[in-house]
Amino acid sequence: MDTNGVRLFILAADLLNISAAGRQLGLAPAVASARLAKLEHQIGADLLHRSTRKVSLSLEGMEFLPFAREILAQEDAANAALGNGRMDVTGTLRFAASSTFVQLHIAPILPEFLDRHPLLHLDLKLSDTQMDLIEGGFDLALRNYAIRDSSLRARKLADDQRILCASPDYLARHGTPTSAADLVDHQLIGFSNGPPRTLSTKAGEPSGSFPPVESKPRIICDDGASMRLAARAGAGIAMSSVWSLYQDLQEGSLVRVLPDHEIDDGSAIWLVYPKSNVLTAKVRVFIDYLAEKIGKSPDWERLGTIGPAT
Repeated sequence: MDTNGVRLFILAADLLNISAAGRQLGLAPAVASARLAKLEHQIGADLLHRSTRKVSLSLEGMEFLPFAREILAQEDAANAALGNGRMDVTGTLRFAASSTFVQLHIAPILPEFLDRHPLLHLDLKLSDTQMDLIEGGFDLALRNYAIRDSSLRARKLADDQRILCASPDYLARHGTPTSAADLVDHQLIGFSNGPPRTLSTKAGEPSGSFPPVESKPRIICDDGASMRLAARAGAGIAMSSVWSLYQDLQEGSLVRVLPDHEIDDGSAIWLVYPKSNVLTAKVRVFIDYLAEKIGKSPDWERLGTIGPAT
């Protein structure tokens, strides 16, 4: 099988545009169409539906696509093992991640990564609601909970400490809770579809949950940045990750609530990818870059504070 044709098919499937896929590989539109037609002839099925208005994957194309990605992954691994790997990483990397985390910690470092790999394209799907990695056809995802799916592999990027916080103005108006039981009497800001998180004392004794089972959050949202802004504005007490709050904590626009309690959920920030025999070059270089820029010394740990406790 012509792996150049396979590479073209994957690009065309990602872009839903044969001409654009061909341009990325330096092919004229007519040459790209002919190469795809040759691949379809070899396979014995139409992989793409073409019309004058759009291109879409056929059922056979959807079924063949994961195998096509694996074919290229195996070719790249074989070339690397033989010392024939190309210096330039090419293709499109589909990355699913928390929009809040990307805004704060990944988007600012993307220019250097793109300069290092000028032939690599990024397709970012950003949402604080988790997306299915396999079903969505993503090469890599960022998640902040323990990975239990046996079809996935993961590399830890950083710790994910979570705390309760509120604005000084809110606490001045509503009082400062001194125990987990006091949370029932406060306005709470919760994350949608998030289960209650166990609170424990420094000694490890369970002390309650957030939100308490006896109460309903006053605000529920599915966007971490909006939840942080609502807490800053004095809307209530929120639970969030230190990586999201550390600048507010340093400035004093948010302060820690119940500092003698821990949120016991064992969460960490993971880079997750489909389980496979090989790791593609484009995924490997992006994982290594994020580990270099974030994992070695995260800003929220390097700057060394979680703000004044109250």
